[in-house]
Amino acid sequence: MGVELVWKGIEREFGNNLLQVRSIDISSNSLVDEIPESITSMEKLTSLNLSGNNLIGKVPENFGNMKMLESLDLSRNQISGGIPASFSKLNFLSVLDLSHNNLSGRIPLGTQLQSFNATVYMGNFGLCGPPLTPNCSENGTTQADDDMKEDDNDGLISLGFFISAVLGFVSGFWIVCGSLLLKSSWRYAYFKFLDDSRDWIHVKTAVYKEKMQRRLQR
Repeated sequence: MGVELVWKGIEREFGNNLLQVRSIDISSNSLVDEIPESITSMEKLTSLNLSGNNLIGKVPENFGNMKMLESLDLSRNQISGGIPASFSKLNFLSVLDLSHNNLSGRIPLGTQLQSFNATVYMGNFGLCGPPLTPNCSENGTTQADDDMKEDDNDGLISLGFFISAVLGFVSGFWIVCGSLLLKSSWRYAYFKFLDDSRDWIHVKTAVYKEKMQRRLQR
């Protein structure tokens, strides 16, 4: 049985000897396209280094089939999506680097994956869970994402309050002033009220002042 690999749109079939390969290092070779699913059939592979390329797409779901992997480096690519749950089957994995990609979601729970330093996952701002963060929210988003959403919501509330206040002031201003401009009788009554209020305040102030002077003279 041979192994078929499709890379950059070119399909190649290799003989059984490829199944015996233990180590692959094609780092920093400007490779593009997705990681071929068929690579997961290389079950005797112990070391795989695809770092420093321009790989895109998701990590193959059956990556955990390569149970003999001891070293895996997929760093500095543009790989997206989540880390497959099958990664928890990589019990012999002692070297791992998935940093500086576009990975997201929850880091699968598995003794090996949680034993690595958080630096192996850094640069993937959508990832969450130990050892990168203490936990994930219910929908698998990071705390930073939740905080950003809260900040956005606060901004929307503040903006909405400001707009409502401005509209309320403008509406109230024109209801009052517009009525005074259009209705001469209202305008007369309004200014008469202001004059009467001023006179009342003046009288009350004079009376109070007189009373205070009398008390001080006693």
